[in-house]
Amino acid sequence: MSQVNIVSRRQFLKSTGMVGGAFILGGALPGCSEKAVESGAADVAKAAAKNVISELGYFVSIASDGAVNIICHRMEMGQGILTSVPQMIADELEADWSKVSVTLAKGDPKYGHQSTGGSGSIRNFYDYTRKMGALAKDMLEQAAANRWGVDKSAVKAENHSIVKVGTNEKFGFGELAEDASQLPVPDLDSLELKDKKDFKIIGKDVKLLGQEKIVQGTATYAQDIQVPGMLIASIERPPVIMGKVKSFDATEAKKVAGVVDVIQLRERSLPMNVWPSGGVAVLATNTWAAHQARQKLKIEWDHGANAAHNTEAYKKDLMANVSKKGSVARSAGDVYAHEYDPNKTVEATYFMPYHHHMSMETPAATAYQEGDKWVVWTGTQTPQWGKRMVLEELGLEPEADADKVELNTTLMGGAFGRKGKNDFTIEAVELAKATGKPVKVVWTREDDVKHGFYHATAANYYKAEVSDGGKADNWIQRVSHPQIAWMFNPASEAPDTGAMSQSFADNPFDLKNLSCEAAKTPTHLRIGWLRAVHNIHNAYAMGCFVDELAAKSGISTQQMWLNLLGEDRVIDPTTQGFEGWNNYGNNDEAHALSTARMKNTINYLCEQAGVNEKTADNEGWGISYATSFNSYAAAATKVRVVDNKVEVLEMHTAIDCGVVVTPDRVKSQMEGAMIMGLSIALKSEITVKDGAVEQGNFHDYVVSRINEVPELNVHMVDSQEAPGGVGEPGLPPIVPSIVNAIFHASGIRIRELPVNKTLTIA
Repeated sequence: MSQVNIVSRRQFLKSTGMVGGAFILGGALPGCSEKAVESGAADVAKAAAKNVISELGYFVSIASDGAVNIICHRMEMGQGILTSVPQMIADELEADWSKVSVTLAKGDPKYGHQSTGGSGSIRNFYDYTRKMGALAKDMLEQAAANRWGVDKSAVKAENHSIVKVGTNEKFGFGELAEDASQLPVPDLDSLELKDKKDFKIIGKDVKLLGQEKIVQGTATYAQDIQVPGMLIASIERPPVIMGKVKSFDATEAKKVAGVVDVIQLRERSLPMNVWPSGGVAVLATNTWAAHQARQKLKIEWDHGANAAHNTEAYKKDLMANVSKKGSVARSAGDVYAHEYDPNKTVEATYFMPYHHHMSMETPAATAYQEGDKWVVWTGTQTPQWGKRMVLEELGLEPEADADKVELNTTLMGGAFGRKGKNDFTIEAVELAKATGKPVKVVWTREDDVKHGFYHATAANYYKAEVSDGGKADNWIQRVSHPQIAWMFNPASEAPDTGAMSQSFADNPFDLKNLSCEAAKTPTHLRIGWLRAVHNIHNAYAMGCFVDELAAKSGISTQQMWLNLLGEDRVIDPTTQGFEGWNNYGNNDEAHALSTARMKNTINYLCEQAGVNEKTADNEGWGISYATSFNSYAAAATKVRVVDNKVEVLEMHTAIDCGVVVTPDRVKSQMEGAMIMGLSIALKSEITVKDGAVEQGNFHDYVVSRINEVPELNVHMVDSQEAPGGVGEPGLPPIVPSIVNAIFHASGIRIRELPVNKTLTIA
């Protein structure tokens, strides 16, 4: 493991006497005044030894040789935002990409919103991020205009220089950086952004920043942090959520060479929020000793009320919940006054088990006290939330004492929502405070699987009657699942409007009679955000049901989707009985729901994949569609079923995500979604017995292996609409496309996942 350079650039400049050449400008963001400091600053510090480095706001630094360093305020977990954020800034700046480097930001309010999840880094901050480049460009242009004694309108940025219009005169960025950094920071609202036709880097595949370090194994992840005198902590946590330690014996554990101490973590009461769950920690001088000694602990647990939770019984409860009328979230007409024709009616209940994130890097965090300041290193999606939690854990005031905590972020080896919770970060802080020494908490794979924040198990019920015209009406849909909200409010038993806004009560179909209903159910595990969240089970159920309606009507699934969507129109569920609809936080005209874009994405997918071409015997195509996170995504899968054995032959996705910043990263995200969906559909599930998760590693929470992944194809719709999400929208239509393909290849209709409970997987 490498020694991490934890000296900030500002500290480096002070130590070398170059502080006079570094200009720190406040005011780049409204209401911010703190100094800009960077994590992982070793590369910038090396550059500082040779160049004066000037900071233009909080996001852009330019050295006297013209090298540009951009702060990425969004967290990198493998999705590629460490390239896409600089790409947007560099395009507005007119920077030469070969001269651009990137630094991951600390957790600090001065960078604006940093919580990285919900596929929001580009869809929510597209213009905001571009303005960081426009701001630096404006300052460079003003500096050049001042030197030439002309109005700023007489100069323009072009290819890493500021040129004087109509002449051959120009200054390089490096020549102007110091002058520019001393100018007033312009108001963000005064800045003009580029027209899309003038983009030079946005929309292009570029060299990925930081990729070499990842490939070479020199990139810094939370597991890599090394601090002198550091102890490693391995924690035995309650096997049942809300369980308590009755007693423990650490005699044998303390005999293991390298063990320094054994400490019981403090118990926490409801609401659990995302705080640690308690347990007993073994602290040692090395990871091996900590893990080995932990196995020798003798702990007596009080498992509490959740020990009664068993997934088989819970599944029956969920299925029973949706078999009767629930709380109505949205309605139109009167579905219960209708007399259903049994020959034209389809009624189905779909079930999905719990799932886990299974990111390749398990959680880890390091904490220590340095004078009167606490320093934390962690791989988190939510650095500012994490910092507030650290302050609270230490009994400090969030605002008055903010400078007493420095929260440094690292790369994450995958996250999918798991690392949006900072329980592991707080464990490190609690133990460092208790021991008075630096502590790194390291989770094993088994820790991660057995003590995670799981995707909700769910039952979805659908009923509708098809018409002679190949449509459907008198539509009833119900859902029952445990709640994410339970972590924050233990009284929460029914899906909130956020959950209902994810491919459920935002039903886009042209229906005269509709009832969207939810059932209450108690929660016994910590339910968390997992890639695409409630869209996973809701889109699975809806996608399969549309396929069943198509089969009943004798038309293609593609045509059934088009028929149900109806005429081209903009949908606003708030005017159609669903007042709580939030459209993923973007209730603006630019992100309005468009059935035209939905239908175009479905048609484009079917055309590109060739789903309407004749297939061989025992082979079949399945398609599905889902709108999520302001993007439009469709999926098609081709399978072969012989002797009750399923072989997936080919997979396709199509996405209209509006303006694309980095095409290669969109392709990568969609490919990842296909592989994850393949696992969820065919093999993966979390089960619980007597309140405890039964799985522990990849041998029993099975994911698709490389030899099991078929040909993957990504089709991007050419769109100039406002950016939508990319990280999550690809996943929801994948699972139903696989299940539907199995039906069309074999006639076997699967309504309970995973598929391997019914068929063998080739």
